[in-house]
Amino acid sequence: MAKEFNRSDRIGDAIQRFLAQIIPQELRDPRIGMVNINDVRVSRDLAYAKVYVTFVGSDESTSLEGTAALNKASGFLRSFLAKELTSRSVPRLQFIYDKTAIEGQELSSLIDRAVAKDRDRQEQREEPDEH
Repeated sequence: MAKEFNRSDRIGDAIQRFLAQIIPQELRDPRIGMVNINDVRVSRDLAYAKVYVTFVGSDESTSLEGTAALNKASGFLRSFLAKELTSRSVPRLQFIYDKTAIEGQELSSLIDRAVAKDRDRQEQREEPDEH
């Protein structure tokens, strides 16, 4: 039977929790703002970690600037991780802007509009003609 969580998953969860705490406390870059860390994927050899982020209340261009600022500060954040993690090596961080939340909201909005349109058509069919 396979293990429920492998080591890279556990380290990814620890990195996610730690970055969620340390980014608002230590980074003073105004381009970053409020960051949500959606997921952290650590490579099997624990050398690299892809950190998927979204920015609260930001458009795509501002979010891309924030992602660039996080990538620039990745070495600084990695040094904080080295103090926190008990592993021998600390993965290199790569921040990636995650559009899935925004795309999910857009799809949900499209579905809501389609359902409302169908409901309106159904109501028009059910209304009797007054001739």
